[in-house]
Amino acid sequence: MAIPRVVLFTRYPEPGRAKTRLIPALGPEGAAALHRRLTEHTLAAVRASDLPHELRVTGAPPDAFLEWLGPVEIADQGEGDLGERLERAGPPYPTLFIGADAPDLSADLLVQASQALLNRTAVIGPAEDGGYWLLGLAQPITGIFRDIAWSSDRVFNQTISRLAATGVTPELLPRLSDCDRPEDLERWPGLTT
Repeated sequence: MAIPRVVLFTRYPEPGRAKTRLIPALGPEGAAALHRRLTEHTLAAVRASDLPHELRVTGAPPDAFLEWLGPVEIADQGEGDLGERLERAGPPYPTLFIGADAPDLSADLLVQASQALLNRTAVIGPAEDGGYWLLGLAQPITGIFRDIAWSSDRVFNQTISRLAATGVTPELLPRLSDCDRPEDLERWPGLTT
C-alpha cells in the first residue's frame, strides 16, 4: 500500500477573513496572527512526520503561500462547501485530511494515523467540539463528505454514521481540541502572546 499523503487545508491569514469566530476576542489582526501561528505549527508537524504532503489553500494566490511558508506543494481549494473541497482533494488515496485548528497536533499523531491506514479503511481523530481534527481514508468512500452539517457539533457523528453505512469501522485517534472560539483560547494561553 502507498504511504498516505497529508492534505492540509488552510487559508491565507488576512485580517478580517481568518479565524473570524475569534475576532470578538482578538480583533481582526490578532485572529489572523493566531491563524498564521497555527498554520505554521501544523505544517511543521506535517514536515516532521516525513509523510508526503500538500496544502489546499484559499484566500490568496499560491505564490503568497510559498512566500509565507516556503517550498511546499500547493493547490487551490476551489469552490463549494467543505465537503466538495475535501472530495476534490482526496485522490490519490490513501489520504489524511487535516486543518490548521488543533494546537496539540503532532508529527507522532500523523504517523499513528498513517500506520492505521495500513490495516484499516479509515482513521478519524475526534475533536472536543463534535467535529474531527483528522480524517484518513485508504480509498474513496462514496458520499462520505456529502450533506454533512459542517462547522457543527454533529460532524463527527454524521461521519461515523456514513462510515458505518458502508461497513467501515474507523480506527479512533486521541480526542483533541480545536482552537476556533473565544472560550477555546483558555486552553492555550501562550498562543496569543
